[in-house]
Amino acid sequence: MTTSASGDTPEPKYYIVKRHLLSLIDAQDPGTAIPTERDLAAELETSRTTVRQAVVELVAEGRLLRRQGSGTYVAEAKITWPLDLASFTEQAAANGLAASSQLLDAQRIKADAEVAERLAISPGAPVYRLDRLRLADAWPVAVETSMLSAERFPNLPRHMRKAESLHAMLGDVFGITLRRGEEMIDTAPASPRDAKLLQTDPGAPMLVVKRLSFDSDAMPVEWGTSWFRGDRITLVARLTARGR
Repeated sequence: MTTSASGDTPEPKYYIVKRHLLSLIDAQDPGTAIPTERDLAAELETSRTTVRQAVVELVAEGRLLRRQGSGTYVAEAKITWPLDLASFTEQAAANGLAASSQLLDAQRIKADAEVAERLAISPGAPVYRLDRLRLADAWPVAVETSMLSAERFPNLPRHMRKAESLHAMLGDVFGITLRRGEEMIDTAPASPRDAKLLQTDPGAPMLVVKRLSFDSDAMPVEWGTSWFRGDRITLVARLTARGR
């Protein structure tokens, strides 16, 4: 342990390394390589284990980016992603980014108990499961899974293959306007599949957003889950005071 500047609180050695790295990050452009763990350990007269702990934290925070077999680099600034009922396309546009989408899979399956409850349908009723990779300026932002009633939205996969935005397609084809949503946020490690799609490491921290959307008649429309890279996205919720 090392004493802090005030002399009151012991400061972990790795935090001294972390502060040193933050000063390097602030002075460099994104994509700049930082010194190796061996060089940092020699420069700061500490162990490589201590350096590695600081680097791991900064990677998890999105300040540094590791490339397998290449090195560690200053990361791009995080994207601020608002939590509202806007479509992915609209949210990307709000960040000055061009949205695109890859339809990974479209299946007609039977609703399990959770999906049935969320969509107010009977267990075992047919639902469409849409898996999509969402991109902003061709950079992978999220992997999304959407569940919708197959009876209410016939031939949904065929319509989705011609559309970029699910929300826009629901309005254009089915006359559905989304009016309200409920969201839940959790964290989870990246699965090998999601890590590959989002260009990160398996087990990397992910932000998991689950949303239930309702139409103007207060009927549930979509039960969706989005997996975001926790080191590249900052989720923002806008709050207002309740009326008195």
